[in-house]
Amino acid sequence: MKIFAISDLHLSLGSDKPMDIFGDQWIDHHLHIARDWESNVAPSDLVLLAGDHSWGLKLSEALPDLTFIGRLPGQKLLIKGNHDLWWQSRTKIEQVMDESMHILQNDSYRYGSWSICGTRGWITPQEQVLSKDDEKIYQRELLRLKMSLEHAKSAGNLMVMMHYPPVTSEGVGTEFSRLMEEYGVKKCVYGHLHGASTKYAFEGEMGGIEYRLVSADHLHFKLLRLF
Repeated sequence: MKIFAISDLHLSLGSDKPMDIFGDQWIDHHLHIARDWESNVAPSDLVLLAGDHSWGLKLSEALPDLTFIGRLPGQKLLIKGNHDLWWQSRTKIEQVMDESMHILQNDSYRYGSWSICGTRGWITPQEQVLSKDDEKIYQRELLRLKMSLEHAKSAGNLMVMMHYPPVTSEGVGTEFSRLMEEYGVKKCVYGHLHGASTKYAFEGEMGGIEYRLVSADHLHFKLLRLF
């Protein structure tokens, strides 16, 4: 039983949004991801997908991308990213997803000795002054992370998956990281950052938590094996 992670697949199999406009490294990137995935993941393994799965604006447009993910081996655990505009109610999504795909939303997912928690996250006051709207979203995401951690409380080792970085590039903590420290989280994976910005992402240990950036282009379109 192995655990892998990747984020920001930015698939567009059902919409016209080719990623190669951001560089040649994105040409047929989904095929590179699939090749590595199929070579390393067994049916009993778990893959964490930390947001920005599809460019589809509606669930019908995202369906080819979800089908692509569903056909890959292993169990998959998904959280919402800021570009997942197709993400509607949990019920509607689960009706069209493959049975190997699971949604993490205000709860947790048990896998072996690990309980995976998480939420999308948001920009933080440590990065910029928040507008009233951003402050509302920020506080809501903090609440969702706490609900997820509470759901998994005393249920094995805790791991968190977020889309937005929970710490700044300088390694400055936020309310997200402090909340994780309070609950004794061991590992945290996150995405959202691309290109040159990945060079400044914080990776390493802080407050007893190991942080890893798992954006697809940062990983050269290969899954990161956590265990």
